[in-house]
Amino acid sequence: MMRQLALACGIFLATNSACAQSQNETGEHPGWPRWCGKVYQTGYPSFEPGGHTTEPAPINPDGAPNLHVQFKPRHSIYLASETKASFVVNAALSRWYGQPWTNSTSNGESSTEPFTELFFSISLASQSNISVPLVESSVPINATGATFDFDLSSLKPRSEPYQVVLSGTSRFGDYKYSANSSFRYLPDIAPDGSATKIDNLNGGLLFRNAQTGGVFEPLLPYGYYGLYNGSNDTAQSNEFVSQYSSDGNGLNGIVSLAGFADTNPVYDSMDASTMRFMFDLRGSFMNLTEVERRVNTIKHHSSLFAYWSADEPDGWQYPFSVTPAAQELIHELDPYHPVAVTLNCQDYYFGEYTVGADILMADPYPIAINSTFSKWGTACNATLGDCGCDSCAGNVQDVSSRWDDLIQYEKWLGRWPLPKFHNPQAFHGEDYWLHDPTPAEAFVMNALAFNRGVAGIFAWTWPSSDVLFDAHSQMAGVVTKAPVRDFLSGGQPVGTIGVADKGLLDIAYWVRGPQIMISVVNGGYENVGSPLSIPLPLPATSISAVPFGGLEWALADGALTVETLPATSANFIILNLE
Repeated sequence: MMRQLALACGIFLATNSACAQSQNETGEHPGWPRWCGKVYQTGYPSFEPGGHTTEPAPINPDGAPNLHVQFKPRHSIYLASETKASFVVNAALSRWYGQPWTNSTSNGESSTEPFTELFFSISLASQSNISVPLVESSVPINATGATFDFDLSSLKPRSEPYQVVLSGTSRFGDYKYSANSSFRYLPDIAPDGSATKIDNLNGGLLFRNAQTGGVFEPLLPYGYYGLYNGSNDTAQSNEFVSQYSSDGNGLNGIVSLAGFADTNPVYDSMDASTMRFMFDLRGSFMNLTEVERRVNTIKHHSSLFAYWSADEPDGWQYPFSVTPAAQELIHELDPYHPVAVTLNCQDYYFGEYTVGADILMADPYPIAINSTFSKWGTACNATLGDCGCDSCAGNVQDVSSRWDDLIQYEKWLGRWPLPKFHNPQAFHGEDYWLHDPTPAEAFVMNALAFNRGVAGIFAWTWPSSDVLFDAHSQMAGVVTKAPVRDFLSGGQPVGTIGVADKGLLDIAYWVRGPQIMISVVNGGYENVGSPLSIPLPLPATSISAVPFGGLEWALADGALTVETLPATSANFIILNLE
């Protein structure tokens, strides 16, 4: 979907980055009018666009698994004021990746035992043979998400990442494994600055500035890609922040689009509020001189939490190298804030277009489209056409399908999963979308994304209709604050719950301490119930709260029940566990 095509082309041309089709495009037939690799205008033949992410062939002919050892710092950055850090270690059995493993380890003589534990050390790569390891421990085979603390006191804060290596063996040393990673241990931020950590265990963000009391707090950003009137009047910028955020009770984030000049006082107004912004570099990310100037102008703001480099690079078929180049420079200029990239396509060079992302955003816009025939006069299918939502059916389930696909691609590529933000549709027009989503559809699409571990929401675009603004503000007021925020940002969903013969129900749950939160989504356009009974994965004693949805839920015979679940509805229910 070529969103805001004229505006985007104007921005790109202003920075000498051609918006026109060029020979630098990826895929087949560069220079033809294509989107997501597929030609979309009449007069051109359809063709296989390529760029598909597919399941790898088994690494062993007999299908036996290998041991795929990976590790990451628990957090993407650590600051000089911190004394402890940790690594997250995965020792997963994989059909696709890793090094040979069998469930037997031997000293070659008389001792043999099952190979059920990996013994490992993690050391600085430059000193792995001479230094005391940062970590020395063991992890069960096929365990993931195991955390191991280490001491930062022997290290010096610096802007350059520390390279680290994991060396592992079986008990008797007849199998050996290695993996590499890095972490940043940075000088502390200025008193009026900010920093954002990516939680590589749970997939969420932590944010620190003076308003957080100098400690990192969970941040689930929720807002719009937003336009501003460009006023340099401080009173107007204060009023904008107050109205947009409902005085801190609704939306808490924004991606700053047109009207947010780099030195506009609206950023100072956000610094003085609980608003957080992602800085828009989409019009300049291919011009590294411009990136440097703009990042150095904005990076001191205490409400900055991330940068946005590329908008739909897969749709535009940009060269693969441009987003990693922008990310590398931004990390060099400002290592305290991550870089987000928005993907539009269902399956076009996912691996290549996510290399330059610290945060992955995706923007399927399925509501009120013609999913089979486009405004350009062509059919829409796997090899042809652009109908506004790539490979979509035109319903809310396109959101869950898109996120299911992208999550699967990461697994097939052997990648550590990125934090994910959903970009819901909050608009209509451009001859693709006949009308806005309803508030109910907006709630459902967001909840379907949350059920897949999404940790942030940015709708396209502000200003939207008052009805959708009120709806998103209502949901933001719940999910950006405890207790719901802490479930959503504190870990991926533990699992899902199925209900027989209710295929359009989508139910996920999170466990946090003595409580469980269940998200119940009816993605259909008919009521379900009379009554509806949902089996609980863990025994519960009582309902603690119903923070979203407004229904009367009850516990009965180990199940969560409601008399009627309305069509296109989203619900969060928190229960106390036994």
